[in-house]
Amino acid sequence: MSGDKRFYQEFEVFSKRADGGVMQHQFSLLAPNHELAMIMAQENFMRREPVADIWVVKRSDVRMMTPDERGTLQRLDNKDYRNAKGYGYLKKKWRQYEQEMLDEKEIMSWGELVKKK
Repeated sequence: MSGDKRFYQEFEVFSKRADGGVMQHQFSLLAPNHELAMIMAQENFMRREPVADIWVVKRSDVRMMTPDERGTLQRLDNKDYRNAKGYGYLKKKWRQYEQEMLDEKEIMSWGELVKKK
């Protein structure tokens, strides 16, 4: 039995339903090599549903992130300037500026300037 474990390798099977679709993990299987793993994956899918593509990857070739590397995926909190919601106050500020510029006293003062000339 211990010889079987070394002879068979674990493979992960991915597939996509359409050419523009995304690859999705389907299942794992044991096979002695890549070629037989691909044949086994195709046989499994031919009985179930049509697919556009199948990928077979040896599990030992798949690399996971370490816990330290996962820590680098945290979003930094000092990036608010990249979000459009950070500039929502500008419309209100611009309206306030325009109203201060064209208030009634200022418009009436224009008439006084014309009379003086």
